[in-house]
Amino acid sequence: MIQKLKSAAIVCLTVFMAACSTVPLTGRRQANLVSDTEMQQMAAQSYNQLLSDPSTKVVNNTAQSRKVKEIGGKIATAVTKFMNENGYADQIAGYKWEFNLIDSKEVNAWCMPGGKVAVYTGILPVTLTDAGLATVMGHEIAHAVAKHSNERYSNQMIAQGLGSVLGGAITNSQAGMNVFNQVFGIGAQAGVLLPNSRKQESEADRLGLTFMAMAGYDPAKAVEFWQRMMAQNKGQAPPEFLSTHPSDATRISDIKKYLPEALKYYKR
Repeated sequence: MIQKLKSAAIVCLTVFMAACSTVPLTGRRQANLVSDTEMQQMAAQSYNQLLSDPSTKVVNNTAQSRKVKEIGGKIATAVTKFMNENGYADQIAGYKWEFNLIDSKEVNAWCMPGGKVAVYTGILPVTLTDAGLATVMGHEIAHAVAKHSNERYSNQMIAQGLGSVLGGAITNSQAGMNVFNQVFGIGAQAGVLLPNSRKQESEADRLGLTFMAMAGYDPAKAVEFWQRMMAQNKGQAPPEFLSTHPSDATRISDIKKYLPEALKYYKR
């Protein structure tokens, strides 16, 4: 039994070392067992499924929906330029950016692999300004650029002893699809990602600040957004140790530490 466990551990470690990628800017190494093409295809299918669902109210041709597309487009353009100029072009190859505003009271936004973005109207009273919305969208786009969903998928595969299943065999196998459904919540609520780890959330904060700065939005304004979010969550958010997200106070403190780095990319 012990020998089998050792063998399994060696296989997983070998797979992990052979299938790692590097997060832009932070340089953190992460597991990446599934191809970007496969992740993007599955994400696009899930995104389209959500948008076509009769219960989903996509907002079109309003000042707010146009603002979501405008700010999202600026950040995507800036991110693409940065990635192409710094040797990371392959990490966003195949991205087909989409930005949609969804009518919902939920205070939320997200970005799936391949650049599929949704912003809910419930978060707009908290964003208030262009910079506030850029804070949210930069953060969510950072999750996709940093391949956090790929990482969670890969970690789940390794944890379930499926790390030796590589390439197309992952998504073509029932085991692989089961893991994908766990990560993306498909079947329960299409297109809504399961919670990120605190490490990934902090990394997305750091990258998001830089991405919004590259797009011409003052990253210092992110502090004001999170202060508004803290007021919104007062008395409702769980203690930090019970949550995968950093507490608002911790997040604000960390963002202030990241600002000097982001401000290098900001041109007023």
